[in-house]
Amino acid sequence: MGQHADALRVRAERTKVLASNIANESTPGYQARDIDFAATLRQAHQDNRDGLLLDTEGEDLQYRVPFHAAQDGNTVELGVEQAAFSQNASDFQTSLTFLNMKLRGLAKAINGQ
Repeated sequence: MGQHADALRVRAERTKVLASNIANESTPGYQARDIDFAATLRQAHQDNRDGLLLDTEGEDLQYRVPFHAAQDGNTVELGVEQAAFSQNASDFQTSLTFLNMKLRGLAKAINGQ
């Protein structure tokens, strides 16, 4: 399925992380995290793993540096998180569309069309 299958897995994990950031927007001391998409995808592709093994509590996630620090120590900036979430959702849909087109092409080839 190529790189798009790995991209879907990484984007799904990133969606969880970004949703957690948004959900904790008003939690004092919460540190916003994110996945380095390119590095994680490259690693998944090099390892040729069937399943993506992200450490969502450890080193696979990076802390997001806020543009404007909050006094309560929370680094979530709602606008930044919403924009990242929206872009990630759009990119997920793009990869899904490419996979669907590839599968349809394979189905046509199998059926002799």
